[in-house]
Amino acid sequence: MLLVTLFLLCSVQTACSEDASTSLYFVNTSLLQITFSSTVGVFIPCPAAGSPSATLRWYLGTGDDIYDVPHIRHVHANGTLQLYPFSQSAFNSFIHDNDYFCTAENSAGKIRSPNIRVKAVFREPYTVRVEDQSAMRGSAAVFKCLTQPSVQEYVSVVSWEKDTVSLISGMSFRFIVNHLQMLDSCLEGSS
Repeated sequence: MLLVTLFLLCSVQTACSEDASTSLYFVNTSLLQITFSSTVGVFIPCPAAGSPSATLRWYLGTGDDIYDVPHIRHVHANGTLQLYPFSQSAFNSFIHDNDYFCTAENSAGKIRSPNIRVKAVFREPYTVRVEDQSAMRGSAAVFKCLTQPSVQEYVSVVSWEKDTVSLISGMSFRFIVNHLQMLDSCLEGSS
């Protein structure tokens, strides 16, 4: 009986020490969206890891396994998902504009990352212009910086200029939000 008790105590101690040394965890839980340039491509590390080393796998947001597509998509041995640079004609929304997630699995179990939105964008020339405004003398005028809708979410207004001279927010001009500028009071010659 004493021998059986010692054996059970040893077994419990071994099991507890194994549990303490095995784990799965997220390295980065803030990785929810990746936007990348089609001319550069992207490397996306699996945001999970484990001890002992975990097997890392990538899936589409639908739960379907992903597979390597030569020179388009590859999962490296370290669990990093690579999307290669590509031309506009090679765009495939199934690969370049989709949700992905990865899993980490070892003897401690299996964990799944949140979906990561992956979106490729194309470098394209764009123009910026100011929307024409008219205002009565003494009133405020609001000017809006306009860009093409396809690039609007990637473009930020960083300054306003008049005749190549930067305007500074102050007595006559006030910058309201990203794409707006307000002229406080319209006087002759302040256009």
